[in-house]
Amino acid sequence: MSLGATGLGQVLRRGLLAGVVVTFGFAQGAAAQTLEMVAGALGGGWYTMATGLSGIIQEANPGMTIRVVPGGGLGNPTRVQNGVSQIGFGLDFLVSTAVKGGEPYRAPHDKISHIGVGYSPTEHHMLRRVDGGPADMKSILTMPGLRIGAPQSTSSDTLTLIYILRHFGTGFDQIRANGGRVVQGSYSDIAAAFIDGQIDYAYVALARPAAMVNEIQRGRRQATLVPFPQDVRDHLTQAYGFSQGTIPAGTYPAPMQTDTVPVTTMDTVLVVPTALPDEAIYRLVRAIIQNKARLPQIHPSMAAFDPAVACKYPGAPLHPGARRAFAEAGCTM
Repeated sequence: MSLGATGLGQVLRRGLLAGVVVTFGFAQGAAAQTLEMVAGALGGGWYTMATGLSGIIQEANPGMTIRVVPGGGLGNPTRVQNGVSQIGFGLDFLVSTAVKGGEPYRAPHDKISHIGVGYSPTEHHMLRRVDGGPADMKSILTMPGLRIGAPQSTSSDTLTLIYILRHFGTGFDQIRANGGRVVQGSYSDIAAAFIDGQIDYAYVALARPAAMVNEIQRGRRQATLVPFPQDVRDHLTQAYGFSQGTIPAGTYPAPMQTDTVPVTTMDTVLVVPTALPDEAIYRLVRAIIQNKARLPQIHPSMAAFDPAVACKYPGAPLHPGARRAFAEAGCTM
């Protein structure tokens, strides 16, 4: 399905989006449309989801190319705001904060709109070694010599860990001062560091069942999930807008999990530059809606996506093109 003359004309009139040239055309010889979709770290759920979504969108829109690149929940809204990426995976609490210009963002993000929420509810996972050391979150994070892994600093995972450490009166600098170590990298890097014994704990935010967690489960070094204390969950909810949920029993085999685990949660929202043409966004979102049945094949967590409620995210303006697509699917604003 091509973009049509309306989308082509609108884009040509807009021309340059914050330094990024976006060209539209048809399969019959004109320049192709290329959009950059920024996801999460390599090896994570978002990257898998972005790859699957890009395939669905491109199948439905011949001539459209979606280039998936790694990113993080913290930095993705800013990449879209600045026109570096045209589609961004974001988190409900961070996108809302970015639009308002709250901490850690330096200014309101006034050039972004959302194209739906509920694409993938995400659970926070904290893993610990099972062959020694403390078992509860506070004791772990305040212990001398703590060796912990987390994603890059621009990720929502690490930002949340910083919030928790601050709640406990500590931080990365204090961990290092107490003889500990903080290892940051991709999810694959973190899994390898745990399996190789370079770290004893890991903090990640991934939709269940998380590939990284399963990778550690299959490794030679056993790990188990750490429950989130209620005071930590309440603090993250009240101070930053996180949600609360669980990792149901049976999500992972023992010893990774032996019972339901209470955790902090958040949800995935996709953002785009408000300046992108209505027709292009309409066709992009419509392709996702029409292929809803295929989403769980990309990642099990995407089964939660419901077009009838996906438009109801209050943290950012809904793009007009997405509004049209969701209205056709029964979502009332």
